Amino acid sequence: MSFGQPLPVLMYHHISPKPGLVTCSPENFRAHMQWLAENGWKTLSTNEFTQVLATGKVPKKSVLVTFDDGYLDNWVYAHPVLKEFGQRATLFLITGWMGEGAVRPYAGQPGVPEVPTHSQAMAAAAEGKLDEAFLRWSEVEAMRDAGTFDFHSHTHTHTRWDRQIADQAERDQALADDLAASRATLAARLGVDSPHLCWPQGYYDAAYQRVARAAGFTHLYTTEHGVVRREVDPGRIPRLVIKDKPAKWFGGRMGIYGRPLLSALYLSLKSGGKGR
Repeated sequence: MSFGQPLPVLMYHHISPKPGLVTCSPENFRAHMQWLAENGWKTLSTNEFTQVLATGKVPKKSVLVTFDDGYLDNWVYAHPVLKEFGQRATLFLITGWMGEGAVRPYAGQPGVPEVPTHSQAMAAAAEGKLDEAFLRWSEVEAMRDAGTFDFHSHTHTHTRWDRQIADQAERDQALADDLAASRATLAARLGVDSPHLCWPQGYYDAAYQRVARAAGFTHLYTTEHGVVRREVDPGRIPRLVIKDKPAKWFGGRMGIYGRPLLSALYLSLKSGGKGR
């Protein structure tokens, strides 16, 4: 069991006033970001996080805030909060699901758009009504320019190829094409030659990892529960699911995750002795 300085990587999806799966309310998200700001925590850029992993020097009170998928509510409700507190997050985009058009209003501006629940967003995606639930490239660019978000890959189509194709070689090729399309889209739209990839639904195996590395991805993000320490494998970065709970809960968890011994003991207990 390692007791090195931990770096929590937080995982969010939706920031929305409509309760649902993987959703945090704007009020609680604001409380979380305010707590970080008032307690001296630094929200790292993706590049800063990469440097930490490269050097093995983990600064105290450092945190990486991540979002998966690229929902419209990330612009409407998360962006203004990050902007308010001077915080930064990393957003893993499903690059084939982003739309075109003008930026829409965000919280605090007139005419804020309706945002769907998670189930409604998934239904919209299945029906091809992506603009109702997901970001537009103009909004992605606005957040990048404001310094509230860095953007990286969550694949191009969010497909679980292991469930779609039985043949291993064909599956590998489909995943390789998907990853190549995602990386090319990020490069074309944002000028980002991204080495960061977050697995859809957290699923990966040895073949997935091999294909991803061949595609140029060196930092692979999972849904495995744990904190980052000096010896972490960049090909298997653990994250912490953040619940829709107030600042008291959030501060308590950060007080645990930010301490070397306490985080190791807590995570070990949570995982039956297998924690990190």
